[in-house]
Amino acid sequence: MRLILTALLFWGLTMTNGHAQDTDLPELGDALTTGQVSAFADLALKGMDQEFPNKPSNVMAGPEGVQSPSEMHPAFYGCFDWHSSIHGHWMLVRLIRLHPDHPRVEEIRERLNDHLTAENLEAEAEYFQQKHNRSFERMYGWAWAWRLVAELEQWDDPQGNVWRENLKPLEDILLQRINDYLPKLTYPIRTGVHPDTGFALGQALDYARTTGNKDLEELIVSRSRDYYLNDRDYPAAYEPSGEDFFSSGLNEADLMRRVLDSREFSQWLTGFLPALGTTNDHTLLQPVEVSDVTDGKIVHLAGLDLSRAWCLQGIASALDDNDPRKQVLLNSARDHGSTGFKYVFSGHYEGEHWLATFAVYALTRVGMDGN
Repeated sequence: MRLILTALLFWGLTMTNGHAQDTDLPELGDALTTGQVSAFADLALKGMDQEFPNKPSNVMAGPEGVQSPSEMHPAFYGCFDWHSSIHGHWMLVRLIRLHPDHPRVEEIRERLNDHLTAENLEAEAEYFQQKHNRSFERMYGWAWAWRLVAELEQWDDPQGNVWRENLKPLEDILLQRINDYLPKLTYPIRTGVHPDTGFALGQALDYARTTGNKDLEELIVSRSRDYYLNDRDYPAAYEPSGEDFFSSGLNEADLMRRVLDSREFSQWLTGFLPALGTTNDHTLLQPVEVSDVTDGKIVHLAGLDLSRAWCLQGIASALDDNDPRKQVLLNSARDHGSTGFKYVFSGHYEGEHWLATFAVYALTRVGMDGN
């Protein structure tokens, strides 16, 4: 019986309100079904009020710094860590914005409303005001905060407008932080995990354009050109490392398709990844398998499949239809999605507290086509 239950969880059968619900694994390009929306939402809803286990990553400047996660972060204390909590909130907002008639919308709204209060978000902003917290979640968590704000900015909804207004103190302090930080960041951070500069700048640039922040847009475009415009022959053979959830190379390319016009980007991509899309066996086009979904670091590789899927889609979206690389990249994106999706509903918290977010990001084409 245990083996049967494990198999059902692995293939995406979840329990919703006490009833088994078939959540067949989605495919890139397909619209989410009612059951799939519910299953993805369940993972975030399960974690958003689960305070422990928790990895707070805080600096304790004194005895007063010994606080519980919910004391430090009254809005974003669940889902194991701050960034996973905030991107879980983003995912829930995105799901109800794109599926306003879903039968569980009111339930999801109620849970979000409990967290996204003015008082809670003021406390989140005050946390960043403290000197020793200035680099907290730099810039990965910041990026997801901007993605949440951008999602609400695009949603004409009375309750969503209240949440958008409540987020302003946090939004404002993070704007101060990035405006202070980017001029000092001499070199980009290239890594397959949280601090990767390319990922964060892509999110921040989408946020700047969505909110009409021209000064931030100009700063990001300028720094992106400084960091990446002259990059050539990226050493893709060194990816992935054993606990990557990002491809730093593909994050960079996904950023630069936002920065450059189509013609300039196509030329830049040829120099940066000369063989990408010319053959199907390029290392960045091959999905990766996860050997142990119960290991919190090894399961990062499931996220790599999903983030590669959205990067490959994004890169392809910037190429002309007659560019032979385009279809190769899209085929690989689908393969990566299929591989990554099968790990989302593993039944193990190590992956389930965050992988649904990556899946929804890829499935709903965030950052493309005005999404």
